[in-house]
Amino acid sequence: MQILSALFVEGFDFRQVEGPSTRIDMRGVYFSTAVDSFPALLEPHLIVLIRCDDDETGSDSLEVVFTRDGEEVAKNRQPVMIEPGKFGYQLVKAEIEFTATGTVHASCRLASVDDPPLVVPLTVLPPVATE
Repeated sequence: MQILSALFVEGFDFRQVEGPSTRIDMRGVYFSTAVDSFPALLEPHLIVLIRCDDDETGSDSLEVVFTRDGEEVAKNRQPVMIEPGKFGYQLVKAEIEFTATGTVHASCRLASVDDPPLVVPLTVLPPVATE
């Protein structure tokens, strides 16, 4: 199995098209976000797209470790079941507290794969000044 992509999203939908084939419509893909004030608790949604070759079992475990300045701030581990020869997705949600601006990195890896993790940054920006 292989991780194809991982993105922070506000939402997503699936739809069937001729073939039959499936489309994933993603909304609000982002890599940074502003907060109202600090401290702030974020609950970002990370969608991880995974493919499974025909000759694989389709069973694995996805681990996503969120780090800030090299320190683990959240972790999610969940089983993955994908039909061989198909594509699938996993939705990962974490609670991450920010006391100031900064970046967390979501390191995504499959337990049975020795490849380096796919790393996705999420930067928290300062509150927007209102006049």
